[in-house]
Amino acid sequence: MPQIYQDMKKIAFIAILAMLVVSCKEVGTTKVSATGSIYECLVVAPSTALSQEALDLIRSDAHLGIQSGSAYDEPISTGYDLIKAVMAAPMPCMPQVEPYFKVTHVPPAAFDNILKPSRNILIVDINPERYTSVKAKQVTDVWAHPQAVCRVQAPDMEALVQYWLQHGEVIRDWFVQQEMRRQLSFYRAATNKEGRKVLHDKMHLDLWIPQEYMLIDTIQLGCDVEALWYCNNKGAMRRDLVVYSYPYITTQSFDPEALNAKRDEVLGSFISATVPGSYMGTEYKVFPPQSRHIEPLFKDSTYDPSQFYGVEVRGLWKMYAGEAMGGPYVSISQLDEVHQRVVTAEVYVFAPGQKKRNALRQAEAILYSWEWMK
Repeated sequence: MPQIYQDMKKIAFIAILAMLVVSCKEVGTTKVSATGSIYECLVVAPSTALSQEALDLIRSDAHLGIQSGSAYDEPISTGYDLIKAVMAAPMPCMPQVEPYFKVTHVPPAAFDNILKPSRNILIVDINPERYTSVKAKQVTDVWAHPQAVCRVQAPDMEALVQYWLQHGEVIRDWFVQQEMRRQLSFYRAATNKEGRKVLHDKMHLDLWIPQEYMLIDTIQLGCDVEALWYCNNKGAMRRDLVVYSYPYITTQSFDPEALNAKRDEVLGSFISATVPGSYMGTEYKVFPPQSRHIEPLFKDSTYDPSQFYGVEVRGLWKMYAGEAMGGPYVSISQLDEVHQRVVTAEVYVFAPGQKKRNALRQAEAILYSWEWMK
């Protein structure tokens, strides 16, 4: 057996024993605690070489999430290579290349009880005798808790390639959502109640603001723009949360250009560095902001998929007229129909010289706890 599999099994086995000795606490079952770190995914897939037909399909696809020239721009010759090209594609609008997931690969024969408690597992099952079409099944807490497992079943590799080119990013997003849910469960247990009350009173919404995020300023810009500024400045990495609101005028208020311009106007007016005259702005030249319409992470019986929910903007912030400072940010903007205002909640990270994916994702989860106050 290759050394990498032996090492993985040793690490997983030690982790399982440690958790069993410490607590062995399960959620109404006999499941052990999941192993692995956040945004890691174990891919169980054969290393079968792709046919020329499958390779031609991949070359003709313009939607494959690989950035040319990046550390993850690797040749695709097997089914696992194709899976990795999407699961480990670089996250957009990051100051350095970081993948959506750190991916580890094992062949089906090596997937045993030691590896089954892994936190995120993507299983690719190719079997022409059992399957006539491609299906994907997504479940949670199969062998451990908390755990996300997606099993993709296909009759042959060509069918898998066709399916993955169309749905691979959807499956990746599902794993991201599972990580967000876990993070929110952690936040919900200990929030900044005073900071949330101010948010309720000022913005008429609730966010599960962690205890570590302190309210450092309330801002009134003119007569129609309000902002709240929270900060978690513990350790070498700083994470900020800013929530601001302004009057809703037309549907064009949610155009990306309008949201970006309002961001620069609002945040640039009160966030600065130590150099007098410096101000926060948005990086437009190297990595322009990206936007998309989003759905709520938690959908109840009142959710209507045909209705507008919100706009997510992801980009890089930087300091102008001051120090060379910057980093990634994520914002969500929604319409407060009752008060006819646009409300934007944004998190941004400042961590020079450090990887930022996990910190940004952890902060981003706060935004998905959004709930309007009655």
